[in-house]
Amino acid sequence: MLSHARYSAVAGRLSALAAVGALLVGCGGSAPSASPSSPSATAASSAAPSKPSAAAKPSAAAKPAASAPSAVPSGAAAAGQLQGVTFSYSALIGVNIPEWVADAAGIFKKNGLDVKITYIASSQGIPALISGETQIANVGGSETLSAVAGGADLVTVTNDSPVYPFIVQVAPQIKSIADLKGKKLGVSNFGSASDIALRVGLQRKGLNPDKDVSIISVGSASNRLAAMQSGAIVGGVSFPPASLKLEAQGFHTLIDLSALNAPAAIGTGVLSRSYFKAHHDVAQKYVDSVVEAIARAKKDEPFTVNVLEKYFKSNDTKAMQATYDYFVNHVIPALPYPKPEQYADSKAVLGKKNAKVAAFDVAKMLDDSLVQSAADRGLNK
Repeated sequence: MLSHARYSAVAGRLSALAAVGALLVGCGGSAPSASPSSPSATAASSAAPSKPSAAAKPSAAAKPAASAPSAVPSGAAAAGQLQGVTFSYSALIGVNIPEWVADAAGIFKKNGLDVKITYIASSQGIPALISGETQIANVGGSETLSAVAGGADLVTVTNDSPVYPFIVQVAPQIKSIADLKGKKLGVSNFGSASDIALRVGLQRKGLNPDKDVSIISVGSASNRLAAMQSGAIVGGVSFPPASLKLEAQGFHTLIDLSALNAPAAIGTGVLSRSYFKAHHDVAQKYVDSVVEAIARAKKDEPFTVNVLEKYFKSNDTKAMQATYDYFVNHVIPALPYPKPEQYADSKAVLGKKNAKVAAFDVAKMLDDSLVQSAADRGLNK
């Protein structure tokens, strides 16, 4: 069982859109949601996910009020020449800490960006990116891999989660890995980050995910947690702080995926290649801000915990500290390089049903030069 101490101590544009939309629907996704609200003239605001059932909380929260910037804005920011960008995240999970901190600490603005942060569900994040509804998205690497192999022209510039940021939690009656045989486990959609992670965890523990268990698509993370609580499934992947609530209800940890240190691509920063080429300066400023924010988060736990409390709408400081410890100290790297080997599991799983994914050269959709530039300038210090 993964105790609380473990947490404290220790994973055409329209044609392209149509192609990706069809691919995602085939994986259990859905059509894009309505466009997020327009950016405000000043601070960016965060859209909340659809309201889950009461049992599935914590729900996504509104963007935290801006905190005092870590540095006085200069240059373009001081002159009011901010470049507007809409950034989306696909789940209320700690892998988004770099972007949340970059916004709350004023790092985006210091670097000349006026970033609107909005929530768009994982199955809809890439279509929104391709359509131009957003310019940058933090989405799962497996979703991006499927989309690019299917014809979408996207580029990945960061990976905030190069290990799986999940734990596999199960109902009290499941005492061992062997007890999972013949049981139902939940993921969001086939090919999603939660699906890849669960399959990898089961394989590492000696089970065949295609034969020994039934993996059920239940939709969002909130739906998955609700299904676990209702008994519709006996387990699934989770992460702090929701995992702490499940633990309090009798669920226990069977596999800590972050401890496996298996290469993964879960929270990746993605842009359309056309936007990337036309706005390379914006992409670099985004990556610079992410690297600076990671450094700030690793040095300033109280500030980062406060940011988490606002996004998760939680006054449970202990749970937010556990969330901070798990993600900042054990998942998020100082330099979020995107690397081909982080996609090996996704290729293996998705390639069984998609020959284009199996044959795709992942390196073609990655660009680590922006992170390297930030490192060369010491922004991670």
